[in-house]
Parts: sequence; structure tokens; C-alpha cells
Amino acid sequence: MVVHLWVDTDAEPGPVQVGFTVSKAVGNAATRNRVKRRLRHLTREHLQALDGLPGRAALVVRALPPSASASYATLGADLGRTLDRVSTS
Repeated sequence: MVVHLWVDTDAEPGPVQVGFTVSKAVGNAATRNRVKRRLRHLTREHLQALDGLPGRAALVVRALPPSASASYATLGADLGRTLDRVSTS
């Protein structure tokens, strides 16, 4: 999974906007929707890691093909690791 974070430090602080990209390379429509639902739920759990950002932020989560066969716990660990990486840089 790849995570892109954009922060506008000049804007008024607000909630982090989150978007998901799951391409056809991940699988058929049912598989892509399952991955998206899992990522949406996991993002809600891990979003507090980005609370300290100044200004307004936008986060894009891009699922890679191995996401289709990854377990919920594996996706959660991967998302947490990538969010920690972008929040500290």
C-alpha cells in the first residue's frame, strides 16, 4: 500500500480528508470494494496519528495488488506503519 499526504499549513485547521484508490489490478469489483471497505474502517482507527498536523490535510491511500489477499490484521499493520512514516516526516 502507498500513502500520500498533503498538508496546507496556511489553511485553517480542519479534519483530514481521506481518499482511496483501488485499481483493477487488485481484482474484480467485489474484491476492490472489499479492500476499500477494509481500508476505510482501518483508516478511521488510525486517523488519530494525524491529529497533530498543522492546517488542513488530505490523505490518499492507494491499494496495491497484494491487498486483495492480505488479512485484515496485515492491512491494519501496513496502514499503521505507512501513516507513522508520513506523520513523522
